[in-house]
Amino acid sequence: MDVIGLRREREVLTVALQTDRHVVLEGPPGTGKSTLLRSIAADVGTEVVFVEGNAELTPARLVGQYDPAAVMTDGYVPTSFTDGPLLTAMRGSGLLYLEELNRIPEETLNVLITVLTEGEIAVPRLGRVRAAAGFRLIAAMNPFDAIGTARVGQAIADRMCRVVLGYQDADAERAIVSQVTGADPRLVVLAVALVRATREHRDLRTGSSVRGANDLVLLLDGLLRMRGEELVDGRETVRDAVHAALSGRIKVVDGVDRTPESVLDQILDDLWPADAPPPEEPDDDEDRDPGKAEGPQAQQPAGPDSPSSSSRDRKNAQRSRSTPRQELQRQHEQFDQVSPEVGELDEGAFSALLAERPDDAAALLADLGRATARELRAAAHRLARRVFVQVARVGTTRSRGTRRLVPNRRADGDLDLDRTLDRWTGEWPPATEDLVTRTWTGHRRAVCLVVDASGSMQGLGVAIAAVAAAGVVLAGDEKLTTSVLSFAGDVTELQPLGRRVAAEELVGRLVSLRGHGMTDLAGALRAARRQLAPAVVDERVVVLLSDCLHTAGDPPESALAGIDTLHVLCPLPTEEAEAASRALAARGAGRAEMVRSVTDTGPALTRLLG
Repeated sequence: MDVIGLRREREVLTVALQTDRHVVLEGPPGTGKSTLLRSIAADVGTEVVFVEGNAELTPARLVGQYDPAAVMTDGYVPTSFTDGPLLTAMRGSGLLYLEELNRIPEETLNVLITVLTEGEIAVPRLGRVRAAAGFRLIAAMNPFDAIGTARVGQAIADRMCRVVLGYQDADAERAIVSQVTGADPRLVVLAVALVRATREHRDLRTGSSVRGANDLVLLLDGLLRMRGEELVDGRETVRDAVHAALSGRIKVVDGVDRTPESVLDQILDDLWPADAPPPEEPDDDEDRDPGKAEGPQAQQPAGPDSPSSSSRDRKNAQRSRSTPRQELQRQHEQFDQVSPEVGELDEGAFSALLAERPDDAAALLADLGRATARELRAAAHRLARRVFVQVARVGTTRSRGTRRLVPNRRADGDLDLDRTLDRWTGEWPPATEDLVTRTWTGHRRAVCLVVDASGSMQGLGVAIAAVAAAGVVLAGDEKLTTSVLSFAGDVTELQPLGRRVAAEELVGRLVSLRGHGMTDLAGALRAARRQLAPAVVDERVVVLLSDCLHTAGDPPESALAGIDTLHVLCPLPTEEAEAASRALAARGAGRAEMVRSVTDTGPALTRLLG
């Protein structure tokens, strides 16, 4: 199959192979890693030795081993040795292609260290084997799959170039599906739109690859022909095909009480309403921003300093999907009391719920901010601004830190007689500007709150984030400069450093967010470092609101340079999240606070910033 798209990746990989570099291809399933490599190898006429990486790949299976029967007959002579895929590629000037690199046991990967560095390997009894000119190792891995995988050690990573592949844009995906299936273009358009929507849905941790679109088209085409239907009349047939092709490929966010089928039904209803014809053209948003996909399958974003990143991040922050009334009723048993009629929000009922069960009330209010009914959504935003800011005021305090007596020319503190006399002109009474006082002050700090907006950021998680953001803004003063970022695959600037944003406005922005994408902690920490870099302060502090379980990007501890102190607020912690949070905070010379209730947020933030 021809490679569609991936021009830049193809060029980089081609040059890497031409210059005898070893490469790891990194990306989610279905992005064309194997297809790209085979295509390039065919172009240059190079043999590819394929190895499937798994826990059963031992050093002997990779390198080769002596045939016991031959050893019994002839002894340990070279003819008794059977080459494994590594030696086959080394002797034959070929490419060794290791699939699923992060599933291979560490002891097997360690065999490759000398091969990657010196181009040779010492095999017991066989001796030293040198690689022929042209030998290269190409590995592939999916960094987003956490089951049965392990982190590749630095010794291996340092010896390989890294090429990251993301999914192609919508036009390219439609071309791929058309090439594979040869189906009616209308089926292709619908299938690609449905698959791409699974990568953006807030309740899905993992969406489908383009392989899902291929299967969906083939199943749908066959079912329509079997049932004697046309696409325009076969909406229920589409639903059957979607369930079969995609339900096993998508993963619902942990903690979300939904089945894959219910999420797919919602996606289908969004793209093809019951009383409308099937979509025949790509939606406008996708045409304006081709290839944009949230989540683990997304293309690697441009750097936060790129010209288009801030506008793209702003658009992502504002992009939202409304939550229908039926879903809110299912998620919150108190919904009907707080919203007895469509579009109505009973503040009295909400206040009673807030007094009795604050966490349930906060989670409901956060989710009401995404209600389908415009009136209800607007009322929830107004109420959230007031309620979450009030919760944030509890526990806020004036920042302290290392304090010392310093002179100043404000009309407060104790009179510094010596300095005042030095400035006094002799006129009585002294002018106000001639008075010098002394007061206790702390050292200046810049604080960046970094809010994890990936995965399960909804309900109570959104409420905790909103309260934390309001608390940071309220704590700002002449000695504490603040900023707020949110992140998933991309980083969004909610409050720039030193620019005053009302706490109520910031709460509104946080309530508008919903979890999507993977957790790139290292990328977020680097963005926070860039945010804090211009500040003229004594200490640069990052407060990370996250479970600290990174699923994308580099290890977070690799991004701590330039950050004086890293504190962690861990919302609704699991045992694993608590351990990760405490470990990361310790690496950042900070503290970790576990936030199990919305009312814990303000006091926890005070302990970190006090």
